Amino acid sequence: MSEERRKRQQERQGGSGDGKTKKIFLYGGILVLLAGAYLAAWYHKNHKYDAFAQCLAAKQAKMYGLYWCPHCIEQKEMFGEAFHNVPYVECAVKGSSEIAPQCKIAGVKLFPSWQFGMDPPKEGVLSLEALSDKTGCRLP
Repeated sequence: MSEERRKRQQERQGGSGDGKTKKIFLYGGILVLLAGAYLAAWYHKNHKYDAFAQCLAAKQAKMYGLYWCPHCIEQKEMFGEAFHNVPYVECAVKGSSEIAPQCKIAGVKLFPSWQFGMDPPKEGVLSLEALSDKTGCRLP
């Protein structure tokens, strides 16, 4: 009987330490999974329109804007992080009230403006659906 008691006592002493370790690993694993899910959701939200923006570039769509223009900022925010794939021409000359020469040549007067191929620029904030209709690029 004493041998059996010793085994039980060792299991209790060793088992309680193992139980704590198992709980730590379990909670750590859950934390890692939650962090991974959060990062995946963040990435998807911010890069949802990457392919759409790349398609706009392939279709020769170009946005003309000003860094300080609230409507231009609104248009850029529609794309999230994917905006870096959109061909963009900055028309503000920093430290001046001048418009960049390439914007003058394109005939841009109001911002934002979109140019599709060789068509004249279309002024105003365009919805992603309107951009999709104009270029044939599919939205996600």
